[in-house]
Order: sequence, then C-alpha cells, then structure tokens
Amino acid sequence: MLSIVVPVYNEEESLSHFYDELIAVLKEMAEEYEIVFIDDGSRDNSFPILQSLEKTDKTVKVFSFRRNLGKAEALALGFAKAVGDVIVTLDADLQDQPSEIPNLLKLHKEGYDVVCGWRKNRKDKSKMKIISKIFNYSLNKIFDLNIHDYNCGLKLYTRDAAKSLNLYGGLHRFIPILVYKQGFTVIEIPVAHEPRRFGKSKYGFSKIFKDLPDMFTMLFLVKYMKQPLHFFGVAGGVMGFIGAVILGYLTIIWLMGHSIGTRPLLLFGILLLLAGIQIFFTGFQAELLINISHRGERTIYPLKYASKK
Repeated sequence: MLSIVVPVYNEEESLSHFYDELIAVLKEMAEEYEIVFIDDGSRDNSFPILQSLEKTDKTVKVFSFRRNLGKAEALALGFAKAVGDVIVTLDADLQDQPSEIPNLLKLHKEGYDVVCGWRKNRKDKSKMKIISKIFNYSLNKIFDLNIHDYNCGLKLYTRDAAKSLNLYGGLHRFIPILVYKQGFTVIEIPVAHEPRRFGKSKYGFSKIFKDLPDMFTMLFLVKYMKQPLHFFGVAGGVMGFIGAVILGYLTIIWLMGHSIGTRPLLLFGILLLLAGIQIFFTGFQAELLINISHRGERTIYPLKYASKK
C-alpha cells in the first residue's frame, strides 16, 4: 500500500487543484493508496476544504493541529498515522509535481530505502536558491552524504525508514542524513519544479538564521550524541593546554624577576585554563548522564532483517 503524506499550512488556494492532480496520478498507478493530510494549524480555509475532501473520498485522512507547530511535527504525525509499506511526502503548493511519484517508485523498486527529489531547475527566487546552495554545500562538507537538495519536500520512504525518524524543530531539513546514518540507503533523482502559482512562500531570508543553529544540532545528534566527551574533551583540552602554556611561560618570566601582575596575557591564560577545565567536565558530566540514562533501558537497533525462527 502507498501512503501519501501532505503537510498543509495556509494553502486554501491550491488544495483543490493539488488534490485533483494527485488523484489523477494515483488512479493511473493502479495501486492501493491512502492520502494523509496534516493541517499544521492553518488560519485560512484549508481545514474546511480538507474536511470536505475527507467526506467525499474514503482514501483521505485528515489530522489538524490546534496551532502551527511546524513542518517537522506535521511530518512526524503523518508518518505515525500512515499505514502504507511505502510513504511519499510532498507539499500542497504544487511546486513539486504529483506526476513525479511514479519515478520515485521506480528507484525504490531497485532497492533504495529513501528516494529524495532534487529540484535541479528550481523555480524560486534567486535569494532562496543562493541560501539553499550554501546550506547544501555546508552539509556536504560536514557529513559524508553528498546530495544536491536536502530540503526538497518530495521524498519517498520505506515504512521502516519513515518510522525510524524522530522529527522536531527544524530536523525535517536533515532527513536524508538522519536515515543515512541509521543505515538506510539514500538516493536522489531530478524532479520537475514549478513556480509558485498559489499563495505565498512560508520561508524568507530569515530561514538562514534558523538553518545555522539546526546544523549545529545535527552535528551533535549525528556525531556526538552518545559520546559528548569526544567534542567537549577535545575543545576543553585544547583551550586548557593553551592556557597552561601561557601560564607556564609567565611563570618562567616571573622567576626571572619580571613583573607579570599587570600583563593582560596573565588574565587571558587564566581564562583559557579555567574555561578549558569547565568545558572538559561539562562533557564528562554529559557522558555520565548518558550512561545513567541507558542503564536498564532496552536498546532498539535499526535492523535490516530479523530471523523469524
């Protein structure tokens, strides 16, 4: 069964057109399907339109937040409610075309767990394309998954890959990395991208200031979540070592009879040494907390196959 998960936020103008195009594609595919709409606290008529679709189409399911929580939470709820073996996500603004779904399915049938859309000829404003290029380039430098478009809304997942995700905040921008680090196979495919015909974009230039903190969050989640001392220990150790070298140098000067009490270097050395010690023990405390939290806790492993014997 195929589940289509569609997050919706203030898309009253495009919803009917989107539904018609999506249904036309799904009927041609001759596969059993469901459509899961997640209304992310829309303040226009999106929710009443979705309710009317649910009443007339038994394959449509609608869930609505009481207030706007964000795309990550909408996708998380959609994944939780979807029952299909294959789950496809796309936005309701019709910039990503429902007609691309069969192309994603073809790659999935070749054995890939996650297929990401790549808006190769993106039809957004220049400033948004520049921001996205910087964002994608930075992620490719930090992580070892090299794809062109991390944040395209059009993606396909196996049920296991979708259910493995714990999305909140801005983590929906990093889904390819999250599933890849759990051992799922990830590939991307160029998809058609259309100019926005209805409504307004939900993102502006301020998006870059939201992406940067999320990138640091991802860095810790992927590389240091279970070994925080590897980050804090190195950072604290380097700062403490530099501080100790400075203080050692000043001590030698003092023993030679020179005054060091009024030198700014003295305060700088003390600051580095104390900060290094504090950062190191912050990582040490984090390691202890993680160790305590895992005692007696059942570990869930991302299995690819489990024997039924």
